[in-house]
Amino acid sequence: MSARLEDFLTTLPALNGLPLDPDAFAGRVVLVVNTASRCGFTPQYEGLEALYQRYRDHGLVVLGCPCNQFGEQEPGDAAAITVFCQKNFGVTFPMSEKINVNGPHAHPLWQWLTATKPGFLGTRRIKWNFTKFLIDQNGRVVRRFAPQTKPEKLAARIEKLLG
Repeated sequence: MSARLEDFLTTLPALNGLPLDPDAFAGRVVLVVNTASRCGFTPQYEGLEALYQRYRDHGLVVLGCPCNQFGEQEPGDAAAITVFCQKNFGVTFPMSEKINVNGPHAHPLWQWLTATKPGFLGTRRIKWNFTKFLIDQNGRVVRRFAPQTKPEKLAARIEKLLG
């Protein structure tokens, strides 16, 4: 049996320190994104929140995973990240604790995502903040998107998965 998203959520605490609830993701389309507060792509938080607001009642969950591995663009602690995201972009979608997405200490979720859907030329490394992975209702990775892919460009694919 192959791995699914739910297999990794129990080891990924939320930004508030509480466990993420796998039941909140089960049977839903999920967009997983590595995020940062001081990146040129940071304004994508607005688009991610818009997708979440538009489709959450139809079965979409956005999961933001703050990461400080790219130019130290996420230096804050959980409280600072929470305040920044809510104050500047009104983020209400779930956020994980700050994690690594590359290297020997990469979170198992990100090891699975990159192994399942490698990037350009088969690379498993995440190249920058705001790389996105779309996961279907069965917990399987459907597609990987580059950081420069704006969230609004994912709407049609999300709609297709949601039926």
